[in-house]
Formats: sequence, structure tokens, C-alpha cells
Amino acid sequence: MIAIDFTAEVEKRKEDLLADLFSLLEINSERDDSKADAQHPFGPGPVKALEKFLEIADRDGYPTKNVDNYAGHFEFGDGEEVLGIFAHMDVVPAGSGWDTDPYTPTIKDGRLYARGASDDKGPTTACYYGLKIIKELGLPTSKKVRFIVGTDEESGWADMDYYFEHVGLAKPDFGFSPDAEFPIINGEKGNITEYLHFAGENTGAARLHSFTGGLRENMVPESATAVVSGDLADLQAKLDAFVAEHKLRGELQEEAGKYKVTIIGKSAHGAMPASGVNGATYLALFLSQFGFAGPAKDYLDIAGKILLNDYEGENLKIAHVDEKMGALSMNAGVFRFDETSADNTIALNIRYPKGTSPEQIKSILENLPVASVSLSEHGHTPHYVPMEDPLVQTLLNVYEKQTGLKGHEQVIGGGTFGRLLERGVAYGAMFPDSIDTMHQANEFIALDDLFRAAAIYAEAIYELIK
Repeated sequence: MIAIDFTAEVEKRKEDLLADLFSLLEINSERDDSKADAQHPFGPGPVKALEKFLEIADRDGYPTKNVDNYAGHFEFGDGEEVLGIFAHMDVVPAGSGWDTDPYTPTIKDGRLYARGASDDKGPTTACYYGLKIIKELGLPTSKKVRFIVGTDEESGWADMDYYFEHVGLAKPDFGFSPDAEFPIINGEKGNITEYLHFAGENTGAARLHSFTGGLRENMVPESATAVVSGDLADLQAKLDAFVAEHKLRGELQEEAGKYKVTIIGKSAHGAMPASGVNGATYLALFLSQFGFAGPAKDYLDIAGKILLNDYEGENLKIAHVDEKMGALSMNAGVFRFDETSADNTIALNIRYPKGTSPEQIKSILENLPVASVSLSEHGHTPHYVPMEDPLVQTLLNVYEKQTGLKGHEQVIGGGTFGRLLERGVAYGAMFPDSIDTMHQANEFIALDDLFRAAAIYAEAIYELIK
């Protein structure tokens, strides 16, 4: 039996790990469809980050493959069975509210701040170094590892669709994604976005020219802005009172007889909408007191009176709870209204457990005063790997050994690449006492957590492939 101090092995490589991680974090790898082309399917940023990751793997002697800039992988070891490790280089938009440049990695008070520090470049690098330790120590293995890195995890997962269609290899037999939290995520709710559609007519004493909020469906909108005109008596005084009552920030500007109203809340991951403060729904609530009419009124009433703080779909009448997977959650993520458009939308990102379906949810939403309801092209059904599975047991045993904490199963509303495999889970890198800043301004990972995770990944990978 080989006794290895994986924590000590990580300690020897801390500086190298940080150097590689910094080189990835310095790349703005947000999806940018305005710059997408055949060579850059999601824009240049995700490709640049993918190339950098594969460059690091090349340097360390792994055979690598780039699948047309959609995704890439490297392989290690030999054997009939393949362990898949799934990570991603794309990040959600940085947004506003940062104390530092989101693409200038900054260490302060033991924390590494940057977009992607915790989702998912930090955990990916920790996991990479876990495998690197096994390779450099020359430990005996009986299975192959394929480390797969995508570039569209934060959007529609088109990277993985393309990768598996074109890579020419069978899917790994089992695997995990370092893109969530410890001790393990062995269940993930279904994930679908449903769009509420509205016409653009305005016929009231107050007129809604535009309403915009939200960057991505899987992010709580930090802020929202509306341009309005008409009968808006005491607008400034009412705005001041509203933001004071709800502990928000508000801004008001007058431009050529129109008023630009902004409400600022707090962003959060769309899988945990209660952790944020939805600036868009609060703005709609504020505006709904004025004399809007027609579809504009319906838009504001639904956003401000039904969607506001309705994290489990109770007001929408779509709430559902499964004994093992828990409750449905709902994030009103993207708001787009323009009076000149015949099709204005609110995007509802819904994480649903077993026992309900996108079609059932859609049929209920169609009872709202909307023009229509549509479903996103991409979605995921609920996913669960039993506790008894050897993969789950091995990962929990390593976690318990290294932390001294009891392992247990978890089901989340977030979606990870772990669900790409029938026997796939998410594993780290957040710990139970970590502060979750994914999809928020000032995203960070604690350095102690980063190195602790690397040691866990090293031992876990070795236990799975020895």
C-alpha cells in the first residue's frame, strides 16, 4: 500500500499552481456572440482560455486535442475504463460592482479575486494539479483519465454537444466535474428556461418606452433600467422613498422629456435566487404604481407583483417539491421590453425536481396575461446517481479522510457537466464553510480552500484509477 501525503505534495507546487491559474484568470473568457465566427464559436475569449489550458497540458507532457475550438481534452494513463473529468473555461459576464479589475487576479487577505476564481478556473486548476501530482509521482494506475474542458457551460452547453459529436471517442464510463461543492453533488434538478412574451403597445397615462435588466438567464439581475414618460407625479420623491424602504439603490435622470429610472440590487447565481436581490423585479414593482396600460402594464405587474421574491414559483402556481430532490426554484433572469417591438420577453430560468416537466410548467404559465410562452431549445432533465454507487462512495471516503467531516449526498438546482454521464457527479471545490460568490461581483476563492481541494482531488483521482 502506497502512503502519500497529498497535502505536502500540493504545498510543493503552490507557486506553480497559482502561476498557471493567474494565466487563465487574466483571460476574459465571457461569451461574445457579436464576435463569434467559425473559428470562434462563442467569441474569441473562450477560445483563448481553452488554448491556454491546452498549452499548459502540452507543457506538462500530456497528449492534447482541440475539437474545433468548442472544447478540448488531454489524456493520462491506460486501461479499458475511462474516468472523465469535466471542467470549463468560459465565465459569466463580470458585470459591475467590483472593487478590483475582474480580469486582474488579485490576492488580498488570503483570497484570490477574479471572475472565474471559483467558477470554474480555480477548481479546474486545482483538479489539474491533483492529476499532475499522480503523474509526477509515477503512481501505478489501471484506468485512463480524460480531462475535458468546455467553453459554453455558462450558456447552452453547445460546446459539449459539438464535442461528443466530433471527438470520435466514446463517453467516459464515469466521472466528475470540479464545478460545485463538497462533499458531493450526486443529484441535479432539471433546468429549463421559459420565456414570457408580450406585445409592446402603450396606451396609458404613463408610457413605458423600454425596460432592460439581467445579463444571463442563470444570474439574478443586479440592476435594471426603464425609460418612461407621461404622468409620473412626484417621481423623484417616490423613488427615494421606495429605495429607502427596500434597502436598494436608485438613480433617476431626465433626458429630453423622458425619465431614465434605475434600481440596483445584488446579483447571485440563478440556481440560488434568494441569495440575490433582483433589481428588475423591484424596478417593475416601483413603476407599477403609475398609470401604465395594455401589455406594458401586464409586463410590469407580472414582473413586480408576481415574480418579485417568488423563488419557488408559488405565485406562478408552478411550485413542486420532490422528497429526495427538494423544491423547484425560479430565477427571473433577463428582461427586455421595447415599445417598438412586437415581441418583448421575460426569461424565467427554472430548476425543477422529478415529478413535474417543462411542458407542464409551460401550460400553467400560459394562464398569465401574456401573448405566449415558449421554451428554450436547450434544457436538462433531473439527474441522480445513487449513494450506493462506488463512484459516490469513493469520493465521499476521500473527503471524509482529508477533512474529518461526515460526507453526505446533496441535490442542487445548479447544473454541472457531471450530468453528462449516467454515472457522473459534481465534486468540489467549495467547502461547507466557503463563502459562495459565483456569478457575483468580487468573486473569489480562498487560497486555503484552493490548495485543500487540490489535495482532495489528487487522492480522489488516484483512488478511482489505481
